Amino acid sequence: MIQSVVQLRGITKTYRIGREITVNALRGVDLDIRPAEFVAIMGPSGSGKSTLMNVLGCLDVADGGTYVLAGENVGKLSDNQLAGIRNKHVGFVFQTYNLLSRLNAIENVELPLIYGGDRKERRQRALAALEQVGLGDRIHHRPSELSGGQQQRVAIARALLNDPSMILADEPTGNLDSRSSAEILSIFQRLNDLGKTVVMVTHEPDVAAHTKRIVRMRDGLIARDELVPHPRRAEEELTVGIGAAE
Repeated sequence: MIQSVVQLRGITKTYRIGREITVNALRGVDLDIRPAEFVAIMGPSGSGKSTLMNVLGCLDVADGGTYVLAGENVGKLSDNQLAGIRNKHVGFVFQTYNLLSRLNAIENVELPLIYGGDRKERRQRALAALEQVGLGDRIHHRPSELSGGQQQRVAIARALLNDPSMILADEPTGNLDSRSSAEILSIFQRLNDLGKTVVMVTHEPDVAAHTKRIVRMRDGLIARDELVPHPRRAEEELTVGIGAAE
């Protein structure tokens, strides 16, 4: 097994706004994330957490430093190679779900495999992923026929389809009520218990308290990196079990 899913060394990222303004979004970040960790990345606006998330997900490339993702150095790759790395190693979950309204749940989950593989196998994998998040009975529902929490579960199932090295979740509970948020956090905790690495960007301390480690960003650097001694268990906060109809 690889020692680190994520290994960052001296990562820098600078943005230019016009001709005169320079923003040093990341100023030499070192970070290791090991297999089966559940990490929250926190920080105020302008701290660099969103830039760090983009670098971790290979959505953006650092200006300096080294990034090794699941044993692969991604710093010198072409755009096409980066797309392949993303598809192989990173499962994304976004605050706004990013589902296609014209497709039903199972079709949305199939999207990462739509241009390759056997159609029957693709459908079986998508169904298994939906069952894993408790939506086996909603596979033919379109997003408009699902609650916010159910739509986010579809997004998690889609993220799981390629068995990625890491799930990268950006404010995944930001649009949800407290009960739906607890259900989503419970799914992430259960996946983490099964050995999946989960990295979640959040500004909510109550959400971060469900993780095992909190990395706090400030001014483009890691200000604190601490273990959570007793993570809150989301399923204990629910009155209805995960997978039950909402």
